[in-house]
Amino acid sequence: EWIDNPDYATAPARSKNRDALNAEINQRTVAKTSEQWVAELNAAGVPCGPIYAIDEMFEDPQVKHLGMAQQVASDDGRDITLVAQPFTLSRTPSRMAARPPEFGEQTEEILSEFGFTDGEIADLRLHRVV
Repeated sequence: EWIDNPDYATAPARSKNRDALNAEINQRTVAKTSEQWVAELNAAGVPCGPIYAIDEMFEDPQVKHLGMAQQVASDDGRDITLVAQPFTLSRTPSRMAARPPEFGEQTEEILSEFGFTDGEIADLRLHRVV
């Protein structure tokens, strides 16, 4: 019945009425689990998959099978699990060469590159801007 609804008939109309359309979609989608929707949509030819939290993503059987998680050592010796490259090249295998920076680890370096002086950076820290 949504196809015949003028509020949803065109892309501009759907954009204008997005909140109402989202409410209707939400009302319908709560009737089944994510697993049921993914199975039905895939069966209908709509490629889709679940939306995961990070910990759920690493537990997905396909992620495990494809080796999409890689371990990288941190400076303090603990291993960090990261998402690997989304594709595999036979002649150029990828690997995680370095860990991502810790929160705030490169703040001074980046601010310095933008021309902030040591004193200005210290003042920003003092005022809890960074």
